[in-house]
Amino acid sequence: MPLLHFVQSIDGYVTNEGIEVIAQKLELATAEVTAVSTFYTQYKSKPVGEYHVGICTNTLCAVMGGDAIFESIKEHLDIENDGVTADGKVSVEHIECNAACDYAPVVMANWEFYDNQTVESAKALVDGARAGNPPAPTRGPSRLVTYKEASAVLAGLDDGLAREGVQVGEPTLLGLKLSKEGKQ
Repeated sequence: MPLLHFVQSIDGYVTNEGIEVIAQKLELATAEVTAVSTFYTQYKSKPVGEYHVGICTNTLCAVMGGDAIFESIKEHLDIENDGVTADGKVSVEHIECNAACDYAPVVMANWEFYDNQTVESAKALVDGARAGNPPAPTRGPSRLVTYKEASAVLAGLDDGLAREGVQVGEPTLLGLKLSKEGKQ
């Protein structure tokens, strides 16, 4: 799996050539590598934007505004369904769950969290990304890296940003506190 991320860090998506190289290196059939690359949604089979934005529209995020954010961002960027802007800077994807319901609605850009989003804040995110100056994530590093840079980190390469910023916020900590109090 880290090798698939490494291919994405170079090419921006999992290429057929990358699958063949991985299969040869690991002495696997290309079908086995392809099966993994198509099963997990973090691996892309076609190019995505320099900034890949995933908007959660699962039940809670949808109720809290995720559906409206997704539709407004697609319209704002003039893209159809899950797609890439004409300049290749931003791609948008509907995602099921970011496992951050305590911050709904949640948007992720290059796997970094943007919590408690609104249509306006999500538009500011994609506009900043298109201009090459996206706002910092609400949790995590102080700056948003590109999709290829994020893929390199997921491949195991250290970018020095892993311990930056807020790692966990008050809503999550409150839930942990309440769960511990209930067990006493």
